[in-house]
Amino acid sequence: MIPDRSHIDTERVNPRSTQLHSLDAAGLVALFNSENRAVLAALAMAENDLAGLITAATPGFLRGGRVVYLGAGTSGRLGVLDASEIPPTFCEPPGRFIGIIAGGDRSLRIPSEGAEDDVAGAIPELERLALTADDTVIGIAAGGTTPYVHGALRWASGQRPATNGQQPATSGQQPAASPLCCLLTCSDVPAPPGCRRLLLATGPEVLTGSTRLKAGTATKLALNTISTALMVLAGKVHGNLMVDVKASNVKLRDRAARIVVTLTNLDRDAAFALLGRAGWSAKTAVAMHRLGCDQQAAETALAAAGGRLDRLVR
Repeated sequence: MIPDRSHIDTERVNPRSTQLHSLDAAGLVALFNSENRAVLAALAMAENDLAGLITAATPGFLRGGRVVYLGAGTSGRLGVLDASEIPPTFCEPPGRFIGIIAGGDRSLRIPSEGAEDDVAGAIPELERLALTADDTVIGIAAGGTTPYVHGALRWASGQRPATNGQQPATSGQQPAASPLCCLLTCSDVPAPPGCRRLLLATGPEVLTGSTRLKAGTATKLALNTISTALMVLAGKVHGNLMVDVKASNVKLRDRAARIVVTLTNLDRDAAFALLGRAGWSAKTAVAMHRLGCDQQAAETALAAAGGRLDRLVR
């Protein structure tokens, strides 16, 4: 039997858009903009839970734990997107934030919608990660009921899901110590046992059931907040500057130079010269200038300070 999901928040019919087909371009834009106000309202309502999740994840993350996003369709793509943006923005190794999408990376471009029904689909990937108690697993499901996500969260939190009423979903070993687990959803449905829930109550979509709209926007904002907050708490930011930016192209080298100028009061030419001696690390360049030392000594001092520039300079 196929379950009736009409009661799910993201599947309900939006009474304000029942004449969507009759609107012209101006009317469509106005309606979408009006409905999108619900996104920020949902984030405001979720602030305490969002802060609580980040607070709970921080100690393990600072000990070297990872953040694993997993989901199907739009939800999975958003997780992969957020994870992929961390290395260039914060010069963080790719393995610290990991995005897993139902159907594999091919699903980023070519939909494989049936993969979301596989309750054990994510488990082989999770097994390969050898999860620990320092890791955080965030299952993203706008409608809140995706079997792929629920199966993964149940497995990661120590409860072996089943593909049917009798057979185990996998023969692999579950984590010896469960990671922090959370269901990020836009529908008021319960999280699997042992998991937190982060609810972004965006309400019914303008286009009924199309969670790439309000739900997708709210999800992107929440993931931005989680990852950026963890990077700030890990010392990857000084003031509001991304001092660990990887200066790998012309635009980012310009940004690195402006960061150095801001934090040292050097002129632009001197900032570029300093960056060259610092291996194009803005954080190292600032430490070299403020401590009056060479690259190696600055890197040693930063390592002793846990990578936090604010512990070396004021």
